[in-house]
Amino acid sequence: MAILPLQDGFFISIMNTFAEFKASLDQANPPHNLTAPLKSLWYDGKGDWNRAHAEVDHLNNKAAQRVHAYLHRKEGDIWNADYWYSRTKATRPDIPLDEEWEQLVQQLLNE
Repeated sequence: MAILPLQDGFFISIMNTFAEFKASLDQANPPHNLTAPLKSLWYDGKGDWNRAHAEVDHLNNKAAQRVHAYLHRKEGDIWNADYWYSRTKATRPDIPLDEEWEQLVQQLLNE
């Protein structure tokens, strides 16, 4: 995890790796610097689908829509999942959910 200085002596930690993200799941709360899509995946990783969904349900950017699609696929609402995948010009992946979750986390950490 990188520590970057901000103004007035404050610092912010930046999560760089999937391993760091995964390790953060042992904490009670998500890291403060996560984007909404990453925070959604963090809550999903903690087993809180409803909170994960609430983080992205109201957002219209591609990353949020992609996570939204994954969450509906996980829920078993395939029609709704396919709708959200299509909004990002993607098709539903034919991989296990845990693999899709990991790919999404890695992709979003690298953006």
